[in-house]
Amino acid sequence: MSPSSPLLTHPLAFIGGGNMARSLIGGLIKRGADPSRIRVAEPNEPLRAALAADFGVQVFTEAGEAANGADTWLFAVKPQVMRTVCESLAPMAQAQRPLVVSIAAGITVAQMQRWLGGGVPVVRSMPNTPALLGAGVTGLHASGEVDATGRERAELLLSAAGPTVWIDAEAKMDAVTGVSGSGPAYVFLLAEAMEAAAVAEGLSAEAARTLVLQTVLGAARMLTESGETPAELRRRVTSPNGTTQAAIETFQAGGFETLVARAVHAATVRGGELSAAND
Repeated sequence: MSPSSPLLTHPLAFIGGGNMARSLIGGLIKRGADPSRIRVAEPNEPLRAALAADFGVQVFTEAGEAANGADTWLFAVKPQVMRTVCESLAPMAQAQRPLVVSIAAGITVAQMQRWLGGGVPVVRSMPNTPALLGAGVTGLHASGEVDATGRERAELLLSAAGPTVWIDAEAKMDAVTGVSGSGPAYVFLLAEAMEAAAVAEGLSAEAARTLVLQTVLGAARMLTESGETPAELRRRVTSPNGTTQAAIETFQAGGFETLVARAVHAATVRGGELSAAND
């Protein structure tokens, strides 16, 4: 971040102070943001106290207290309560016209704008849980009211948790949820299954866990640091008629690629259903 960043020169309000908000706040402060310009509305007193103690940010019980005078509002509340929170802030949103950023799964730009009274610039985003370690990735979609400065501000904010990807068509945001939003759980499921298989082959639980965790970590680093495609990396480690080929052929005989496609599609569809359920 540069010292001239809007996030450093104007108040930024977090509506909700849970884990994702905490990770973004920590990332912003590490990159030079002034904590005195960050406000957090969080009804839970222990969470409020921890945020104030750990980061030196301003904390409030009510959303309106944090949002008043802030030119960027980041909504980090659960989708089920988003409508209620937004509608309570609608008069202020109409008066202040802040940039609104939402990290709630399944909540559309149109819903946010309607609940806030209409016409407010909104950036819909979908970070994933590795953002808590600064290793996440976030899909972003901007409404037509968001100008270049607003897009830059949103990108600076969400990049505190890892790289960002702009999505032109909002309809594709549910696919972002299906791929990266839910994606860490797919990796966790694979690791869980590999650990169980290792134990079934006679390894101790401790050895199985270490072997699996380091294998997943090493593979992830190779994917991100080698510059090669997943297909090429797989080809390089699959010797003809070797152990890896035997395993890969077993995966493929069971319809592995088709199953992954079905799983991602199911999560994508569910994202759209969440939107309808919260309307």
